[in-house]
Amino acid sequence: MNDNNDDSFNEGTYKIIGQPIDRTDGRLKVTGAARYAAEFTLPRLCHAVLVQSTVPSARITRLDTRDAERSPGVLLVLTHLNAPALPQRGRAAVNPPAGRVMSLLQDDVVNYNGQPIAVVVADTFERATAAASRIQAMYTPQTSTLDFASAKRAPHAPATQGRAPSETSWGDFAAGVAAGEVKIDAVYTTPMEHHNPMEPHATVASWDGDQLLLYDSTQYVSGVRSTVAKTLGIPLDKVRVVSPFVGGGFGCKGSTWSHVVLAAMASRKLQRPVKLVLARPQMFGPVGGRPQTEQHIVLAARRDGTLTAMRHDVISHTSQIEDFTEPSSAPTRMLYACPNGATSQRLASLNVGTPTFQRAPGLSTGTFALEVAMDELAYALAIDPLELRLRNYADAEPQSGKPFTSKYLRDCYRDAATRFGWARRNPAPRSMQSGRYLIGWGLGTATFPAHSQPAAALATMLPDGSALVQSGTQDLGTGAYTVMTQIAAEALGLPLEKVRFELGDTSLPPAPVSGGSMTSASVGPAVLSACNALRQKVIMQAIRDERSPVKGLTPAQVTIDNGVLMSTVDPQRREELAAFLGRRGSPLVASGDAAPDAEEEKRYAAHSFGAVFAEVRIDQELGEIRVPRIVATYDVGRRLNAKTAMSQLRGGIVWGVSLALFEHSVLDRQTGRIVNSNLAEYHVPVNADIGRLEVAFIDEPDNRFTALGARGIGEIGITGVGGALCNAVYHATGRRIRDLPITLDQVV
Repeated sequence: MNDNNDDSFNEGTYKIIGQPIDRTDGRLKVTGAARYAAEFTLPRLCHAVLVQSTVPSARITRLDTRDAERSPGVLLVLTHLNAPALPQRGRAAVNPPAGRVMSLLQDDVVNYNGQPIAVVVADTFERATAAASRIQAMYTPQTSTLDFASAKRAPHAPATQGRAPSETSWGDFAAGVAAGEVKIDAVYTTPMEHHNPMEPHATVASWDGDQLLLYDSTQYVSGVRSTVAKTLGIPLDKVRVVSPFVGGGFGCKGSTWSHVVLAAMASRKLQRPVKLVLARPQMFGPVGGRPQTEQHIVLAARRDGTLTAMRHDVISHTSQIEDFTEPSSAPTRMLYACPNGATSQRLASLNVGTPTFQRAPGLSTGTFALEVAMDELAYALAIDPLELRLRNYADAEPQSGKPFTSKYLRDCYRDAATRFGWARRNPAPRSMQSGRYLIGWGLGTATFPAHSQPAAALATMLPDGSALVQSGTQDLGTGAYTVMTQIAAEALGLPLEKVRFELGDTSLPPAPVSGGSMTSASVGPAVLSACNALRQKVIMQAIRDERSPVKGLTPAQVTIDNGVLMSTVDPQRREELAAFLGRRGSPLVASGDAAPDAEEEKRYAAHSFGAVFAEVRIDQELGEIRVPRIVATYDVGRRLNAKTAMSQLRGGIVWGVSLALFEHSVLDRQTGRIVNSNLAEYHVPVNADIGRLEVAFIDEPDNRFTALGARGIGEIGITGVGGALCNAVYHATGRRIRDLPITLDQVV
């Protein structure tokens, strides 16, 4: 819902926006020329390694660092005994969930196994690693809570209500339950999970006097800048953060974690650049992960399938040092028309690292529980699961009553069902077989809220007829470089190869976090605004130029097309843009910004939607589950690039398969250690696990949401998939699975 509605060019004539353009940064990546955070080298660079606690709750009574300090090449061993005191004991920037509670060696308290307790810096990574292994820590153990079943007996309401209110209700839930003729009352669970992007977290910190430069793998350069400045107690303009390429983030790189500030502290103490890269096992704990959930759902409906009441009560785990809420109740408040409902969110505190955003936080876990409950209701009513969803189709958000900015979910159901062949489904469990394999077909609804935040951009037309467009956003591999280049080229009337887009630097105009699927919807309109302003500036200069063939025309009579200035009334009056700009000899610059329209946000609800149909093949003897195909159709507004959009949604579906069948961080309830903290034992799908992914779009722009008509697509792909697969497993086997991941022992 963006208040920037500049229509300097006609959206009906888009030539570049929406096209399946190859990634503009693709060549850099495949040739190794793209530099990620850990690949920046500076003079006198040294290497840091984190030392972590091995107990879940304790006071450090002794930290023997003598052997480490005497090790070859060691420059510094930083502990709570010699770390500089920070403002508010390192908590000056805490504003959960954006500003996290970090472990910055300010005291001797250990709150979870894996907490940073020291940093060893040496002249090489190998020497730092060897020295770190020589540190001996002695503890006085404290009482720890590691059992979710015990912790959830005394849950608490979230301290922060913004992302997931602790209580919501509409209508009269009790009366709605009483009016229902058929009821579902069940509990669904999802496990603790952890992100595993290809690029682990990495930071290079360097001081030049009082100026701090950070090369960081982050989803939010401006957020890192603000958090580090506040934490260290230095002015914001003394910190610059650079992140041109990020090798995946998925939410874990949306916040500033302890290692970033620790690298800066070590660098300042040594007056040398310091590189700190997390090892793969260190991705399990100190940088968050998806919390486990227990979700109690109650559905009540009349015999005709009309919902009369819905309730969704969620308990998720958090840490002892900070509240983080997995908003799994969110889809129940907006997905199906129901006059009476209630949701609640509660937290159970454990001695583990603080959880964080993980792809489609809340919606991935919440749609799993809700969509399985809806499938259970469909069977109880003897109504086709698709028909049940259509009978309860919501034209407005049930809780708020707001109409949607746009919604084409019916079209998604129709298109995906037709392509999947849903009408041929025999609804009876265990009714479809192929030899020794049980065949199951399941359905799930996908959804994710549409977000945008204020953003700014700068556009410069250079004397050679090319353009440089800049914004301080990030590209996590999602295609931001490419999409923003397309928007700029379209608005400026230039060929793609004449536009260069720069991002990932706090010296550029500010942009929000690349999370919540908001980058395209936030930065795209800002780029459009800046480029429209620059286009108009170029035209105004041209019609005043005595040597220009468009001299004397009105701005409305001049256009720029494929790098050519021309008259719209007399196409013979034309000139290469480079020739005009070359005569000027100096660049033309324009800025632009965009922000959500607060009044529109009050009036409308903005969400993306999708329909996911999944097929499973289950070996009756071995219980092995295979997923030969998934068919899905999405309503995400206008696609800005057909190729990167397809890639995002296919990748999301793959993660949905992972959520349903593979991922589970196993916590040792004696030590608090994640016992499968590596990619050998933390299972994710490989190519052989993924069958055909058939993705389609309802490509209808949502111009009420943004000037570009686009909503974000980075996260919706994972939603609905877990539910669809669980429902397919039930259809195949007759076994109702309510706990993820689905394992062989559950279906044999």
